[in-house]
Amino acid sequence: MKIALDAMGGDFAPQAAVDGAILAAKQLAGKAQIVLIGQEDAVRPLLAQHGPDAADLLVVPASQIIDMGEHPAKAYQQKQDSSIAVGYRLLATGEVEAFCSAGNTGAMLVGAMFSVKAVPGVMRPAIANFVPKLHGGMGIMLDVGANAECKPEMLEQFGELGSLYAQYVLGINKPKVGLMNLGEEEGKGTAITQAAHQLLKVNPHIHFVGNIEGRDLFNDKADVIVCDGFTGNVVLKMAESVYDIIADKGIHDPFLDHFNYEAVGGSPILGINDNAIIGHGVSTPLAICNMLLQGYQMASSGIADQIKNTFKS
Repeated sequence: MKIALDAMGGDFAPQAAVDGAILAAKQLAGKAQIVLIGQEDAVRPLLAQHGPDAADLLVVPASQIIDMGEHPAKAYQQKQDSSIAVGYRLLATGEVEAFCSAGNTGAMLVGAMFSVKAVPGVMRPAIANFVPKLHGGMGIMLDVGANAECKPEMLEQFGELGSLYAQYVLGINKPKVGLMNLGEEEGKGTAITQAAHQLLKVNPHIHFVGNIEGRDLFNDKADVIVCDGFTGNVVLKMAESVYDIIADKGIHDPFLDHFNYEAVGGSPILGINDNAIIGHGVSTPLAICNMLLQGYQMASSGIADQIKNTFKS
C-alpha cells in the first residue's frame, strides 16, 4: 500500500511534511509506504538529513505549488504539475491508495471533483471532522466546510456517509445519527432542517435518533452529527479556539487534549471515489504523521468501496 503526501502543502512545508512523513513511515513500516510529492530540490535535502530513516520513502516530482491564497479552481486547472494535481493523478490511476495534503483546502476539493470524482448518486461530497466523546471514543461531524448551504437531501446523504465512516473506520456498531438543530423537538429549526429531519427519519440505511443541540456534541446521544458546512465550520473553529485557550492557561486534560487538531491530523473528504484527507494549514510534523496514519486506516477499511456499494444500491 502507498499513501501519498503533498510535501509542499501547509504553512511549514516542506520541512513539517518531511518530518511528519518520517514519523509516519516508522509506524507504518511493513504496512505501507509514504510517497512525497513536491519539488525535488526542496524535498530531497530534507530527507537526506534523516539518513537511513528516509530510505523507504519515495519522492515524485512536482514543479508547481498552489499557494493558500490562490483561487482553487483556476489554480488547479492552470497548475497541472502542482503537488496537489500530481497527487490526485496518482490517486486516480491507482498508484496510491490515499492522498493527504495540508495545502489549499479549496484546491483539494476541486481536485477531488475533477480527478477521482464524486460517487455516482452522491449530490455533494462533504468534509468530515472528528468529535471526542466524554466517555471515550470518537464521533464524526459533517459537513464542516465544503457546502455552506445544503438542501435537505444533502443533509440526509451526510447522515449516510457519516454512518458508513463511523461503522467501517471508527468501528462503531450501528452508529447513532443526530441532526444538529436549535431544539430537540421534531418541528424545530429552519424549513431545511425540518425537511431533512423527515428524510432522515425514514431512511432505512441509518439509525436516526432525531435532533440534537450544541450541548449534545460531546455526549453519547449521537455518533454522527449532521449539519451544513456553515454550522459545522463555526463549531469546528470554536473547538479549536477552546483548545488554544486552555493550552494558553496551562490546563491539561486527556479529554480536552482531543480538541488539538494535531491529534487526528486531518479531515476526510467523504463521497468521492477514493481516499483524500485535508490537513490544517498550520500542520506540524505530528499532525502530518497522524493525517498519514488516518489515510492508511481509511484505505485499509475499504471505506470508499463501502460508500460506492451503498449508493449504487
